[in-house]
This record gives sequence, C-alpha cells and structure tokens, in this order.
Amino acid sequence: MIRDYSNHAANERTFLAWVRTGIAVIALGFVIEKFNLFLLTVANTLDAQDPHPVHLQKLSGSLGRYGGVALILGGVALIVIAASRFIRTERLLDAEETHPASALRVEFTLLMATVLFVACFSVYVALG
Repeated sequence: MIRDYSNHAANERTFLAWVRTGIAVIALGFVIEKFNLFLLTVANTLDAQDPHPVHLQKLSGSLGRYGGVALILGGVALIVIAASRFIRTERLLDAEETHPASALRVEFTLLMATVLFVACFSVYVALG
C-alpha cells in the first residue's frame, strides 16, 4: 500500500482536472480559429457591393485572428504548469519532513489573466 495514498490520489485528481481544463481551453482556441476562417471565407465570397463583408471583416479582426492562437498557447501552458505542480506536490508528499503550504500566487495570476482576457474579449464583442 502506498503511504498517504489519499493525498497522492487527490494530487492526481487535481492534476487531471487541470489537464481537462487545458484541453478545453485548447479546443475553444481551435473553435475560434475555425470560426474566424469561416468568417473570412464568407466575407471573401460575398459581393463587394454588399455591406455585410465590411461587418464580417471587422468581426474577424485582429482579436479574432490572434485570440484562438492565444487560447491554444494558453491551454498548452496550463497543462505544462499543471504537470510541474503535480511533480512538485508529489515530491513534497513523498518527503519525510513537513513543508509549509505555498502561496497561491500562480493561481491568482492565472485567474487575473483569465478575467482580463474575458473582459477584453467581451468589450471587443460588445463594441464590434
């Protein structure tokens, strides 16, 4: 039997939850990229006299172009951070001595980055 099995299992469940979240963020990035490609294709096929291509071109602007890539890279970064935290926590659980709980700076930074991204994207969509 593994010593402190419940702690190791909780660490693994947490890691898997972070990986699931990272995969979901990557999938959302792919959806945004494909939707942006769809908008560009529709805008190019419509007649130049039609007022809709201008609106479609505006909708598929720089945020539409780079938002998907940013989400894909953010999801990959999230998985890498989760893996490094999993390994670190695993080593701390296996150690004989006790360790103080670490600060939540990384989680708070990720939370603020996500809130800032969602706020910027919401303003862009609302004004676009």
